[in-house]
Amino acid sequence: MKTNTPTTKINVITMGCSKNLVDSEKLMGQLRYNNLEVTHESGADSDYVVINTCGFIKDAKEESIETILNLIEAKKEGRLKKVYVMGCLSERYLDDLKEEFPDADGIYGVNDMEEIVNDIGADYKKELVGERVISTPSHFAYLKISEGCDRTCAFCAIPLIRGKHISLPMDEIIIEAEKLRDQGVKELILIAQDLSYYGIDIYGKKMLGDLLDRLSNIEGIEWIRLHYTYPTQFPDNVLQMMKEKSNICHYMDIPLQHINDRILLSMRRGHSGETTRKLITKFREYVPDISIRTTLIVGYPGETEEEFQQLLDFVEESRFDRLGAFTYSPEENTHAFNLEDSVSEEEKINRYNRLMDLQEQISLQKNESRIGNTYKVLIDRKEGNEYYGRTEYDSPEVDNEVIIESYENLSIGDFYRVKITGAEAFDLIGEIEN
Repeated sequence: MKTNTPTTKINVITMGCSKNLVDSEKLMGQLRYNNLEVTHESGADSDYVVINTCGFIKDAKEESIETILNLIEAKKEGRLKKVYVMGCLSERYLDDLKEEFPDADGIYGVNDMEEIVNDIGADYKKELVGERVISTPSHFAYLKISEGCDRTCAFCAIPLIRGKHISLPMDEIIIEAEKLRDQGVKELILIAQDLSYYGIDIYGKKMLGDLLDRLSNIEGIEWIRLHYTYPTQFPDNVLQMMKEKSNICHYMDIPLQHINDRILLSMRRGHSGETTRKLITKFREYVPDISIRTTLIVGYPGETEEEFQQLLDFVEESRFDRLGAFTYSPEENTHAFNLEDSVSEEEKINRYNRLMDLQEQISLQKNESRIGNTYKVLIDRKEGNEYYGRTEYDSPEVDNEVIIESYENLSIGDFYRVKITGAEAFDLIGEIEN
């Protein structure tokens, strides 16, 4: 029985990663198809709020819990009518959250989209393949090509939350990409728990290269970017596509986590320090100007100062274009949870700071080497007289930006030729080339 009216205002809040964001956008697509007024993190008054939670690491879980508490309090004060909780945190701790938050109007796991839509008072439509309400700037969007993960990394709870790897059929992905193009999207950012495993389950072999070939032929898509690849048995045809197709960005996001063999073995990563170094060399041989982003973990159980120093030496030697890091946090029901968390929080933070200080120096040197060069830049936004854009070597929200001071009107979502005139550690300064 429907309880909402066409004037019911629904606000969706997304915590965590871009994969969660895509789920939120698909939920909003279902609700808007039912002629409901739906916004994403608008801050405006709303009747219902749906919070899409994150359950990845300690800080993210705490932030999600705090947000739920605040929303439940707003409901008690009469500022909200209903609060719904979905996503990774509620998938992982469903019974605990139901006990902790009895005033929530619904708590759901990651695969309960139909139930959420129906409980809100709308009709779920299975036929809405690829229909989403884009919450990013309209010129770029994330494109999720699979769910779950078959890897057994010792520190990671994602397979416990999202389940086994399930590739989406290629034809469905192409339909969704074309619909995004029709909404004005020019940049597709491919995401999954593990992009490089795409296709194994439904086609019997890795098919990311074949998918890239088809996506690159969609007229109007000017950039295709890869997020979240995995280093073990990386498919060479992906690099071949990157070489051959002008609209596949020379950009690779590949979390490596560590370089020490003992730690990699304990992490159950399936690759060694030697194979990691060979893979980076292969990337740069195939695509000499490739921008490599990686993620590392510091303070893993038993990590010694010597092993951490090996990690610093590896970063110095590899000179990654972009680098993020986490301090290790034990996650229930993972293999590493049974290991002694032997590195103190103070030492974890110390190692994190040393690592990021080193990367800041590398990033500054790399950025300074770009001064005088001209690049194709996609304009993301304007603040005052300054425009902010990106080259193909940078992903939105996590990487460098190009800052352009211009008194002529530039169009958000358009490409321009920009000459780099200055550099900071994590930004470039440029001017429009006439």
